[in-house]
Amino acid sequence: MPRVCQISGKKTTSGRTYTTRGLAKSKGGVGKKTTGKTLRTFKPNIQRVRAVVNGRVVRVKVAAKFLSRGMVTKPVKRKPSRDDA
Repeated sequence: MPRVCQISGKKTTSGRTYTTRGLAKSKGGVGKKTTGKTLRTFKPNIQRVRAVVNGRVVRVKVAAKFLSRGMVTKPVKRKPSRDDA
């Protein structure tokens, strides 16, 4: 299963990390020099949660950002029934 949010479509994207050396000109140096570029990945914080979708409880993969915003309706938690009979 891919790491994709089912609400927003967020997924893993690629980018670079730059390595620099030297002192910035504003701090009295001759400027920063780029000494390396490395490929990296940015991964969204995907959580697998139970949510109410169209009146049914299903498991969905959702970004944590949308969970904290309240865009996912979680099912009502029920206490286990006790049979006293």
